[in-house]
Amino acid sequence: MNYEEKLQNVSVLGAAGKMGSGILLLTAVEMADLQLKPENRTKSFILNAIDVSPVALSGLYGYLKTQVKKNAEKKVVQLRQVYKDNPDLIENSDIIEQYVDDVMKVVLFSTRVESTYESNLIFEAIVEDSDIKVKIFSQILENNKKNPWFLTNTSSVPISELDSRSGLKGNILGFHFYNPPAVQKLVELITTKNTNKELIEFSKIYAKNLNKKLVPSNDFAGFIGNGHFMRDLLFGIKKVEELAKEMSFVEAVYAVNRVSQDFLIRPMGIFQLMDYVGVDVCQKILQVMQLRLKDENLHSSLIDKLINQGIKGGQNSDGSQKSGILLYSKGKPVAIYDPKKKDYDHIETFRSSIDVKLGKLPTSHKPWKDVIANKQRDEFLKSYFKELASLNTFGSNLAKEYHISSKNIGLNLVKDGIADNDDNFNTVMLTGFFHAYGPINNFLD
Repeated sequence: MNYEEKLQNVSVLGAAGKMGSGILLLTAVEMADLQLKPENRTKSFILNAIDVSPVALSGLYGYLKTQVKKNAEKKVVQLRQVYKDNPDLIENSDIIEQYVDDVMKVVLFSTRVESTYESNLIFEAIVEDSDIKVKIFSQILENNKKNPWFLTNTSSVPISELDSRSGLKGNILGFHFYNPPAVQKLVELITTKNTNKELIEFSKIYAKNLNKKLVPSNDFAGFIGNGHFMRDLLFGIKKVEELAKEMSFVEAVYAVNRVSQDFLIRPMGIFQLMDYVGVDVCQKILQVMQLRLKDENLHSSLIDKLINQGIKGGQNSDGSQKSGILLYSKGKPVAIYDPKKKDYDHIETFRSSIDVKLGKLPTSHKPWKDVIANKQRDEFLKSYFKELASLNTFGSNLAKEYHISSKNIGLNLVKDGIADNDDNFNTVMLTGFFHAYGPINNFLD
C-alpha cells in the first residue's frame, strides 16, 4: 500500500484525550484533503475516533468541528481552488461550511475497539501503561487481518518492549507529539532495529505533510523530552526540599519556580510545567522510567503525596489550567499548595520577602517572550549569562546551579545514546519545550 492507501482506513485510540484529540484533528484534515483530490473523490476515507467515554466523544465532536472551521478560514483561498468545479460554492462562508462538512464526514465516533479491525493504521494515545497498551495492541492484531501499522504517542515506554510483547514484528514506532499536537511543531520519532522500514518512510511523509519537525530519539524509557524534563523536575524538587530547611515549603516552591522561569528565561517555571503536563502524568512517567532504569533514583515522594491528596493539575476541557501544586487565576499562579496543611497559601503573603532574598535579576534581563523574538538572541543570551555568572546573590547562584544541572542532564542523554547528538537534544528543548536556548551551551563555562 502507498501513503494514500494506508490513510483510507485509520483509527485513533484515546481520541477524546488531550493528545488524542489533537492527533485526530490533524489526521482528519490530512485524510479529507486527500479525499478531495479529483483522483480520490470516489474513494472512501474512514477515521475511527475511539474513546472509552461517550461523554468525552460528544465533547470531541464539538471541538473537532470548531477547530476544522478555524483551519478552513486560514486556507480559504486554497479551498476555493479545491471546490472550483462546484457552482453552488460562491461565498467564502459557503466554502468553509462545505469543507467542515467534508472533514466531519470522514470521522466515525465509537467506544468500541472493534472499530479498529479494518484499519490500516492505528494511532495510539491512551494511558501511559504498557500492560494496557499491550493488551489492546494484541487484541487488534488478533482480529485485524490487514497487518496494521501502529504509531504510538507514548512519551516514555520503550518501543521495543511494546513491539515484542504485542507480537507486532516491527510494525510499530514511537510518534511522540508534543502538547498540544495541533500547535506544537515537534515530534519525537522512536524506532528500533526491527522497525518496518516502510512504516518509517510513511511516518516521515506524514510528518512532512503535517508540517512537523521530526527529531529521532533512541529507544530508552523517557526518550529525549521526558528524559530531560523528569530529571529537571526532580532536581527542582530536590532544591525545594533543601530550601525548606531554611524557609517554608511554599516559599521554597515559589523560589525554585521563579528562578527556573525568570532567572533562566523559560516560558514557565518548573512547577508550573509540572501542573501543565499533569502531576498524575508526571508520576506515571516516572514510574515507567524507574521500572526500566533501576540504577537511577527516579522517584518523588512529593509527587506521590500530592496525588494522594487529590492534587493532579492538567487542563480543563476549555484548555484552562487546573489547579496543581500551584493555584491559578486567569492563567497565573496565585497560591501554592502545602501538603502538610492540605491547603493553599497565597503567594502575595510572602512574595516580596522571598524576592528580596533571591535578589535582583541581572540588569540585562528580558522576559522570555522578548528573548525568543530577538533577532540577536544568541548575542543577548551570551551577554545575559555572563552577567548572571558574575553575580553572587541567592537567586543567581541557584539559577547557575539549576542551569548546570540542566546542561549535564542533556550531556548524559547524549552520552548514554538516547539523543544522537547535542543538536538533537537542543532541538527538542527549543521546539518541544519552547526554551529560548538549548541547555547544552557554553553560556556558563
